[in-house]
Amino acid sequence: MFGYSVLRNSVESDLYNELLELCISMDMPLEGLHTETGPGVLEAAILVDESLNSADKATLFKTFSKVMFQKKGLIANFMAKWSADYPGQAGHIHLSLQDEKGKSIFASSKDELPKSLLYFIGGLQTYMREFSVMIAPTVNSYKRLCPGAWAPINMTWGIENRTVAFRVPTSSPESRRIENRIPGADTNPYLAIAASLACGYLGLKEKLEPEKPTAGDAFERRHNIPKYLPDALKRLKVSNELSETLGNEFVTLFTEIKQTEHD
Repeated sequence: MFGYSVLRNSVESDLYNELLELCISMDMPLEGLHTETGPGVLEAAILVDESLNSADKATLFKTFSKVMFQKKGLIANFMAKWSADYPGQAGHIHLSLQDEKGKSIFASSKDELPKSLLYFIGGLQTYMREFSVMIAPTVNSYKRLCPGAWAPINMTWGIENRTVAFRVPTSSPESRRIENRIPGADTNPYLAIAASLACGYLGLKEKLEPEKPTAGDAFERRHNIPKYLPDALKRLKVSNELSETLGNEFVTLFTEIKQTEHD
């Protein structure tokens, strides 16, 4: 399956180096680039930045990696699920918050997780279903969100657990963050980040406590992520919280566009 293959990225080292250099030259440097599970699958981790800059860089990466590979007679494919035989392609978002002085509000000198991080997770668990069409925007998006394929099927969270929707990686307190594992590679970075931050904001505002963290296999729990685009659209249309957070004008226009695309 070639996951983390040293052989493959060594054989293709010229291609890897050209992509890394392209990203540096366009101010979207990668902190990691390696093979992942499945033929031809690459994982690229864009270096941390402020939210709007991160969306810019993710969009530039998706666009100009396509340009670079196409010039070489190759296709860079950002479908969420390109084959029924292999896991899909993700667009994971790592989220952290800073105060006005640039200090992480998710950091804590104690072993337990701070309330701010837990409330943020509570907001993601409570509201992400209603925002899901903003991070899973196509019919194909929902084909990736299936059991046993390293993509979540419910709104669970856990520490260093890759079967949940919201993972808290093991890290130093200063680097503590939440990984939203629901978005696929086909996501719109601006909307996916906005939706994630909106859910977290509501969690902080309403002091929403999350469920207990999942320690085992989250695929054994009930599937409660929308299974189809029409289901996600229906949730979007009736969401008062989304309208209040992002504005009625956006929600109305976005819903109409997505409904037209689906039809």
